[in-house]
Amino acid sequence: MISERQAAVLRAVVASYVGAAAPVGSQMIAHLLPVALSAASVRNTLAQLTQLGLVEKPHRSSGRVPTEAGLRVFVDELLAPADLPRSEQRDIDYEFETAEGEGIVAAASRMLSQHTRQLGFVSAPRVDRAVLRHVSLVRVASDRLLVVLVTDTGVVRRAIAADPDLDQTRLDRMATLLSERVAGRTLKDVRERLECEARELRREANALLAKALELGCRALAATGSEPADLIIETHLMLLEQPEFSDPRRLRDLFEALETKTGLLDVLDEVLDLDGVSVAIGEELDDPALRRCALVASHYGGGGGRAPLGVLGVIGPSRMDFARVIPLVEYLSQSVTGKLVS
Repeated sequence: MISERQAAVLRAVVASYVGAAAPVGSQMIAHLLPVALSAASVRNTLAQLTQLGLVEKPHRSSGRVPTEAGLRVFVDELLAPADLPRSEQRDIDYEFETAEGEGIVAAASRMLSQHTRQLGFVSAPRVDRAVLRHVSLVRVASDRLLVVLVTDTGVVRRAIAADPDLDQTRLDRMATLLSERVAGRTLKDVRERLECEARELRREANALLAKALELGCRALAATGSEPADLIIETHLMLLEQPEFSDPRRLRDLFEALETKTGLLDVLDEVLDLDGVSVAIGEELDDPALRRCALVASHYGGGGGRAPLGVLGVIGPSRMDFARVIPLVEYLSQSVTGKLVS
C-alpha cells in the first residue's frame, strides 16, 4: 500500500515518462500533480518511492523514471478502468466490416499496430480448438492425398500417404462420410469420435467407411500440435520508439518473436485467463524482451467454447497502458464477435 501523495507522484512520473521517454525532475512533477505540492515535498516523496523500489535514478544527476515494480503498481492499483473512445471503436468496426476468415486476424494485427504505434500481433486460431465444418480429399500424386479441413476460422491442409487405387469418385464419397461426422465438432472431439467408430467398425464389412475413418484419423493425428503462429502485419511502428533506436536491441526482439522463445509460454497462460493481461520486463521470461511490456487478451471464447488464440501489443515498458489496455480489450471482443457469430 502506498499513500495518496505517493500514488499521485508515481502517476505523474509514469505519465511524464510515457510521454517524453526521459527521466522527469521534481519541478516537472509538481506541475503535473492535481494538487499544489512544493518541489521539496515532491523530492521527499520521490525519495520514499525510491526506497520502495518504485522509481529510480538512471543517472546521478538525472530525474526519476518508474521501475518495473513501479509500472506494475501503476497498472494494478492506480490505473482506472476506461472504455475505448467511440471514434476508435467506429474505426475498428469499419475495418472489420469486410474482413472474413483469415483476414480477420490479419486486420486485428494491423489495427493493433496502427492504433498504438507499437508491435501488434495475433496468434493464429488454434486448430485444435476450432469447430470443423467440412472435409475434402483431393488426389495430388499417385500415392499422396491433400486433406482439406474447413473450420469456422479458416482452412487447414494436410498431405498424407494413400493407396493409389482410390480414385477421385471414391475419395469424394469418403469425404462426405467424414464431413457428416466432423461438422460442428472441435478437433479433439472429432479425433475421439473417429477413433472410437473405427474400432467399432472392425467387425463390420463397410470397407469404404473403414478406409475413410482410417484416412481421417491419420490426417487429424498431428493437426493442431504445431507451435502457435504469430501474425505480425507490420514492424514499422516499433521503429518510431526511441528505445529501439539501438539496432542490436531491435534485432534481439525480432529474433525472439521469430523463435518465440519464452513468449509462447506467456501466451499460453493468457489463453487460460479472463480479461486483459499485462506482463512487464522480467515477467516475460526472455532476455530479448527485458525492458519490454506485453498487453494481451484471448479471443474466440465464450458460449461454452475454449478461446481460439491471443492478440495483443508488444512494446517498450514505457507503454501508454491507459490507452493500450482498452484497445486490446475492444479488439478481443470484436475478433470474437466475427469468428464465433
